[in-house]
Amino acid sequence: MALTIEQRAQRLRVRLEELVWWRYRETRALDGWRVDGEPAEAGTPWPSGRRLVRLEHPRAELPAGWDLERARLHLDVGYDAHFRIDYRDAEPEAFGVDANHYELPLRARDFSVDATAIIRRDRGRDPRGPRLGAGELVLMEPAVDRLHRQLELIAETVDQLPGHDVRPLLLTAAEEALGRLEWPSATDAYLRRMSPRAQIRGLWSPPEFDDAPLTPMTDSELRSVELAADGLREELERLRGRFPKEGRLAVVGHAHIDLAWLWPLEETRRKGLRTFSSAVSLLSRNPGFRFNQSTAQLYAFVEEDDPNLFTQIREQVAAGRWEPIGGSWVESDTNMPTGESLVRQHLYGQRYFERTFGHRHHVAWLPDCFGFSPSLPGILRGAGLDSFFTIKTNWSETNRFPMDLFWWQGIDGSRVLTHIINNPSSSRRPGLSGYNGDVRPSNLKGTWANFKQKTLYDESLLPVGAGDGGGGPFPEMIADVTELEAFPVLPEVRYAKVADFYERAAAATDAGELPVWIGEMYLELHRGTLTTQGRTKRLNRRAERALIGAEVLGSLTALFCQGRPESLEPIWQVLLRNQFHDILPGSSIRQVYERTEAELSDTIAQADAVAERHLDRLAERVAAGDQRGLVMVNTELSPRPVRAVLREPFPGAQQVEEGWVLSGRDEIPGLSLVTVEGVEAPAGLEVSERTLENALLRVELDDRGRVTSLFDKRAGREALEGPARLWAYVDKPRSWDAWDIEAGYEGQGEEIDDLRSLEVIERGPHRAAIRVVRHFRSSTITQELRLWANSPRLDFRTTFDWHDRRWLVKARFPLAVRSADVTYECAFGVARRPTTRNTSWDEARFEVAGHRFADLSEPGFGVALLNDGRYGHHAHESELGLSLLRSPIYPDPYADEGVQTVTYALCPHTGDWLSGGILTEAEDLNQALRVRTARVTPGISRQAVTLKGTGVALGALKVAEDSEDLILRLYEPQGARGSVDISLPEGWELGGERNLLEDEVGEASTEFSPFQARTWSLVRKGS
Repeated sequence: MALTIEQRAQRLRVRLEELVWWRYRETRALDGWRVDGEPAEAGTPWPSGRRLVRLEHPRAELPAGWDLERARLHLDVGYDAHFRIDYRDAEPEAFGVDANHYELPLRARDFSVDATAIIRRDRGRDPRGPRLGAGELVLMEPAVDRLHRQLELIAETVDQLPGHDVRPLLLTAAEEALGRLEWPSATDAYLRRMSPRAQIRGLWSPPEFDDAPLTPMTDSELRSVELAADGLREELERLRGRFPKEGRLAVVGHAHIDLAWLWPLEETRRKGLRTFSSAVSLLSRNPGFRFNQSTAQLYAFVEEDDPNLFTQIREQVAAGRWEPIGGSWVESDTNMPTGESLVRQHLYGQRYFERTFGHRHHVAWLPDCFGFSPSLPGILRGAGLDSFFTIKTNWSETNRFPMDLFWWQGIDGSRVLTHIINNPSSSRRPGLSGYNGDVRPSNLKGTWANFKQKTLYDESLLPVGAGDGGGGPFPEMIADVTELEAFPVLPEVRYAKVADFYERAAAATDAGELPVWIGEMYLELHRGTLTTQGRTKRLNRRAERALIGAEVLGSLTALFCQGRPESLEPIWQVLLRNQFHDILPGSSIRQVYERTEAELSDTIAQADAVAERHLDRLAERVAAGDQRGLVMVNTELSPRPVRAVLREPFPGAQQVEEGWVLSGRDEIPGLSLVTVEGVEAPAGLEVSERTLENALLRVELDDRGRVTSLFDKRAGREALEGPARLWAYVDKPRSWDAWDIEAGYEGQGEEIDDLRSLEVIERGPHRAAIRVVRHFRSSTITQELRLWANSPRLDFRTTFDWHDRRWLVKARFPLAVRSADVTYECAFGVARRPTTRNTSWDEARFEVAGHRFADLSEPGFGVALLNDGRYGHHAHESELGLSLLRSPIYPDPYADEGVQTVTYALCPHTGDWLSGGILTEAEDLNQALRVRTARVTPGISRQAVTLKGTGVALGALKVAEDSEDLILRLYEPQGARGSVDISLPEGWELGGERNLLEDEVGEASTEFSPFQARTWSLVRKGS
């Protein structure tokens, strides 16, 4: 009776289980290991309480008669390790050893081993009962290994081609190859080979054998294997002629290395050494192989930690075989960083790559980020990157992203050629999919089948190699590529460079044929990353503003006082590192945030110290006089009201908990220094336990401490439709605890209304405040409702003392405004999203990103919700909300535990959000005026840059990285067109236009199109 296709395939898999045990001709145990200087044998427990151990073998030698080319050092140390092998007669080499990299080739017969092992699993898991694994020398049987590989690939191909006519022919080819074998069968020799099989080990009384060497196959038997493999290759090539390959895939070796995630940064440095060592080894032994790697920060770590390895990398780069990619300092989050941070990711990344490897990059490489800002295409183009790669939109749970080779157009109209791959999991190696790809038939067939734009272009991209925790490609992948060349039906594969793939795609496709996606690429998943680890998010915001402000102060010093301010690149690099897509989003372990919070706090302190030095110089050189007064510097572009916190008493100032506060009637021009004798508070500030009022607003509270009325006196209009509330929602997503907010979370929540106290704590004349204390289960929320005498906004300074797990806390504002969309600040502009939930695309956007404000407006009136360090928002019909805190338990069981503070504010306005002053108020909330007491000449007013014309916003005012010039970057923030006139202080003039990398690109133009960012040099006259 004839067997079915499935039965024949099952029989083939059984034969494969036999072949695998004959891949080694001989094995020799390698005894004599030392762990931390002490003798150790296989099975010895690792030293208790240790994380890093040193593993050594002082001297090993291949047995006489062994062929060096076929010899391998087979290592199972239990964990990831970095091995250095020193030879008596050859140059040393290094390897990373992990679950996928464990058979190491050798350069010479006599060697010693020195290794560092981390007693952790590949993703940081803490093992139980850790022990030293095996170390042995093995002599390969290449013919058996090759035949096993061929048959294994055939078995998987048959599985991947249900109903295809080639399936029975592939099985026949495999069966004929097996029929050619002269196979060993002597009982003792055969059972000794089979004894490691689980089936044999599981017997009640399995066979026992002495330690005698394995019996190798005879020359005749090996010759039959070689003939079988050669014949099988010929038959596969014949079938390929009858059933041609379908599709093309450009294969690139790759190792995604999360800069921090389930391990601390220190381990990432070791991962880099292990991964890069393995990649160099593979490149040196496989001439056709190619490897790519992103992240300037990772290269910088390796350059510092192992200069010899880095020299080898540079040699491979120069040879065109190792491709640095991405052009950015790290693979950062793109939803939360400000536009200037995204610029610096590429400015400092591209500078590093050019300095180190001699060229910049053209392909942005962000495979794993959690959604993509609508302003990113413009930033990429300005930084010299015209192409973009990711896979992450395939993770969306609700709607399938409709295209995968297309032009992505940003809010400024810039376009980048974008490719998204959908690489399914390997059936043989289930952990390899997406950007951690494999070259198994399941990957090749699935990736090509999923390629939507194959009618417009004939090739897709496939990065292969173990990732997240690093590792990269392994030798089996390279051998698979060689064997798959002969296979029918499966896509053709070729090693390629990523940049070459995009250049070919751009040249071969008609720009008008490819589809266009306009605006943000929203990920319908991982929405909780906009809120988790709130301390880190607020520190990130403060660090961004502190660095930008310090650079402005340095530039004012140059403009007013001569001299060249220092570049703050080293401080920026620390911030950029901590904007990595598993750090800033809050999806890493506790140890990561202990370091991140310390580093960001230090970044703020360093930036503030730079700012204070420049402020000292300005006070001495520009403002100096004989009268005690105030020096006030506005480091933003918008005119700012005087609201200041002083560190020391000053006549007329109001003492509060954090110092002394002042408010005034006048505004300070943008980018200017002003000196005054003093300021007088505007009249009309009043406070009681239930009301706050100034000349612009009247605020009313109910007996539960909730704001029930926010009346805008200018518009004569109420801003609220109901009480402002704090709500807590049960936050237990199906998976991805720190990452996700579950759809339908609103169905299980409660108002936080356990009022414990309500009291007036500030009575003016500059600022009034009411303190409201509430309890929620084991936690306390203290809010200070603050109203400045000259402010159109109500501030909610909120301090959490949080001790509860798996809750989401939101501020909710039902507004007396109706609009079909909400305006959210994003990098270098705004994104507009619907308040309706008419479609599945609308419904999926139940939590979205916003920077310093979100605004809901009708014609002539609106209300903005501002914040100084949160990013997750919701809007539904007339309700605006801000996510304040999440407390997941994985991967940090104590996320958002303890004390943290954030301030948000509600600000009604007339007109639209820009003309209504919302950008100014958002700037004020996030970066206070620089004010200090000094001996001054009152009445000085010096403005560094004066603008007239269309409304623009400040990106940066900084020193040029490579000259004495200054760099001014402005952007159009609301989607309008127009021009500006730029006036500079005496002795300075507007130089040429620059791109974001500070290259000169032509004559200066001051015409702006919607959301366009422009950069110029400011040049000393006569220089």
